[in-house]
Amino acid sequence: MAEPRVPGGRGEVLELPCGEDKPVYDLDMGLREFECDCGATHAVVVDVHPLSRFVPESLADVLRGAIETSSGAAFSMTHLMGVVLEEFPEKVVAADVSDDGEVGYAMVWVTDFDSRRLHAVVVELVVELMEHAISHADDESAISNFEDQMHEFDVDAFVEAYRRDREFASEHDSPA
Repeated sequence: MAEPRVPGGRGEVLELPCGEDKPVYDLDMGLREFECDCGATHAVVVDVHPLSRFVPESLADVLRGAIETSSGAAFSMTHLMGVVLEEFPEKVVAADVSDDGEVGYAMVWVTDFDSRRLHAVVVELVVELMEHAISHADDESAISNFEDQMHEFDVDAFVEAYRRDREFASEHDSPA
């Protein structure tokens, strides 16, 4: 959990899933992962990252249009990372840093996964959301078609191709 630092300090410090501490001000908006003192690589996500960090913008549009959130706001990175946090509560830490004007974002998540593994986890969870949504459809042919497509869908191949196309080596990638 996030803990406040001493007055006059530079914001909050996250206790990472591995037990190490990381000052939030070290986690800038362009950072997708970092090497930790524990020897592992941890993924970083902030609320201002677009959904297209993980899925094509066309699918992000579908998610925003199809998923109703409890707040009434459009489905966003905050909602998506909430799904990840719910599924892996021991592998994700989050902090609301909306009161910290130095960081440029309101929410931050750090995972026990590296960014590549987090990407695969997110895609798997999006597929589960889509499977749940299609299961409520009245159109049997749409359900059958979706199930056929999902049997052929390779999460790892998708993630590799998407990351290659998005050029994640640079913090200046653009939506696909």
